[in-house]
Amino acid sequence: MPFSKRTAWNTEESALSGAHRERVAARLPLADLTASNPTRCGLIYDSQLLRPLTDVRALDYDPQPLGLLAARQAVCQYYGDHGVELSPDRVVLTTSTSEAYSFLFRLLCDPGNEILVPQPGYPLFDFLAVLDDVRIKPSPLVYDHGWQIDPEAFRRAISENTRAIVLVHPNNPTGQFTKRWEAEELARLCREYGIALIVDEVFLDYKFGEDQPVEEQTQSFASGLEGVDVYTVSGLSKIAGLPQMKAAWIAATGPHASQAMTLLEVIADTFLSMNAPIQRAIPAWLSGRQQIQLQISDRVTTNLAELDRQLANLDIVRRLRIEGGWYAILRIPALQPDEVTVLQLLERGVWVHPGYFFGMEETGWLVLSLLTPIEEFRTGVQAIVYYFRTHQPDNNCLVTVKL
Repeated sequence: MPFSKRTAWNTEESALSGAHRERVAARLPLADLTASNPTRCGLIYDSQLLRPLTDVRALDYDPQPLGLLAARQAVCQYYGDHGVELSPDRVVLTTSTSEAYSFLFRLLCDPGNEILVPQPGYPLFDFLAVLDDVRIKPSPLVYDHGWQIDPEAFRRAISENTRAIVLVHPNNPTGQFTKRWEAEELARLCREYGIALIVDEVFLDYKFGEDQPVEEQTQSFASGLEGVDVYTVSGLSKIAGLPQMKAAWIAATGPHASQAMTLLEVIADTFLSMNAPIQRAIPAWLSGRQQIQLQISDRVTTNLAELDRQLANLDIVRRLRIEGGWYAILRIPALQPDEVTVLQLLERGVWVHPGYFFGMEETGWLVLSLLTPIEEFRTGVQAIVYYFRTHQPDNNCLVTVKL
């Protein structure tokens, strides 16, 4: 039976996945430095967290394509806490940021159109784009005392088929917050070429590490950019540490926001995917978000300090600058494919992401989650440090890399 070309993925298990599965099945010690699910990282949730799901009003089926007004008002209050005034008629609820992206790709793109996405970045975009018949075109970030966009690289990547630029603020996994000058450059490009800006702010509340001067910081893009259609997406997965609740949204601003909301309402009405109990609970979960955010902030800052402490006397590995989110990128000797390094680390009881998973080169990068429980994280970093102090790559694995 033939299947859609959209689903022509290679679904065979990779060598990395197979080795990880076998180690877990064998119940061998493993420090998981890829952990990104806050519900499985030893955080303490309010014992009454699920009580809002018992709201009897959820027994009444009241289909509202944009989402219940009370829930959208709670989203607006969240942005109000960030100094942004937003009207609930500019918000549409979705079950996830993935669904939000899908809605926006359908709103903005015809089959074959392009979306520009900075790299390094989260690999999910590739799958979403294929399913919506959209092409992803990467535009590399550059690292110079911190990650930053390359406006000219974006300009060169724009074509007549480009419909939007995706920005993650702060970026996943680089932890880079978009600076004001970067926002202004992107806005200039969007106005010049008549394209939209989609901004993912799921990590907005997690600012860590090296501070930026206030005058250089960009707050939420939900405040809008002059003359630009901006679609800000976010959700409870990161904001409230509740990925299992499947609650997210799109906030639309800009010259065509009213028309966009009319069309998004039709798209949302076609699916009506949000369920009533979750929508009823959103106000309580957003208002109580600080309890889990404080724990995540403490976890990340503690692990970041531990990482820096252990790397202090290891000159051949460098931790790159981080401003937000909950990942750290390590620059490692580019002597063998990162997949080989990750497999060798796995044999030593630590599991990390190779950089190419996020669109980096295939040699020279490791990505670590800072959300891992503290003792487990310490053990994993110790294994990494010992590996790089003692490991000599197999000559058969050596590759030539331009640095």
